[in-house]
Amino acid sequence: MERTALVAVLTGILLLAFGLGWAGHWLFRKFNRIDTTNVAELDHMASALHEAEETRDEAIAYLQGREAELTGRLGQTEAELEAAMEGLGEARREVEELRDYIDQHLS
Repeated sequence: MERTALVAVLTGILLLAFGLGWAGHWLFRKFNRIDTTNVAELDHMASALHEAEETRDEAIAYLQGREAELTGRLGQTEAELEAAMEGLGEARREVEELRDYIDQHLS
């Protein structure tokens, strides 16, 4: 096969490949069209998802603030409990001392 014939055959093969690719693309686009109703539905779903994410972020921020508040209140309550327990222990010791004093002086 001469050089000119080889170039002609390769050109024909490339044109055929291009034509088949173009036809395949055209068929693919024809069967996979996106309707305007689908686009509107996708837009609606995207906006609903965005609103849900904002609501989630607000809920997370609220819960984090509430957790911080409750943690602070818990620490304060524990400190008050500790102080009350120390006061109760001191009162019990004083009562015991008074009982011992009364028992010693009345006996």
